Amino acid sequence: MIRFTATSKRYPGGYEALSNVNFYIPAGQMAFLTGHSGAGKSTLLKLIALLERPSRGQVFINNQNLARISRRRIPYFRRNIGIIFQDHQLLFDRTVFDNVALPLIIAGQPRGEVDRRVRAALDKVGLLGKEKAYPITLSGGEQQRVGIARAVVNKPPLLLADEPTGNLDPTLSTEIMRIFEDFSQVGVTVLVASHDLALISSLPYRRLTLEQGRLSTDSDPAE
Repeated sequence: MIRFTATSKRYPGGYEALSNVNFYIPAGQMAFLTGHSGAGKSTLLKLIALLERPSRGQVFINNQNLARISRRRIPYFRRNIGIIFQDHQLLFDRTVFDNVALPLIIAGQPRGEVDRRVRAALDKVGLLGKEKAYPITLSGGEQQRVGIARAVVNKPPLLLADEPTGNLDPTLSTEIMRIFEDFSQVGVTVLVASHDLALISSLPYRRLTLEQGRLSTDSDPAE
């Protein structure tokens, strides 16, 4: 599903955020991406989502070479990826339902399909009763659940999360990780960037560790 082949990313001014990174994550696997602040975690996720392009090497998603995707085709490519941010990036003047529905409306889905999928996504994250609420009235954990529902409402095969529990307490963080586990168990590929080593160490999933832009360790507790 995700393959990096000798992939590097150098920004203007000479800063190399990623250097010669190689790994493969098969479809349906859940994995953590960790490392110190500035290690390259966010840059790696941006390369997968085509928010950035590599300076050298190649990135493949579902056997598709991202270098061959034109700028015009990027929005269509991203419909197959759910992205979750630490700060939720919700629209506070829209209801929970409208926030989750946004990707479907952009994709031109009919109203009946939008209603069905939004309610299914909210049910998955335990917020079906909150569809008419506004995000400002929700707790931090509930806001993050809305962000997750929005990311999965299109039923993407790939889910990326950038520090999704950074602002949450340990109990809420564990609940959010259980939601990711549930998606992984039904075949969604999940890659979570996090520096919460205590939480990561308590879960039996593969860990990719970046150190100064290089992949320093690739460990799988299941092996």
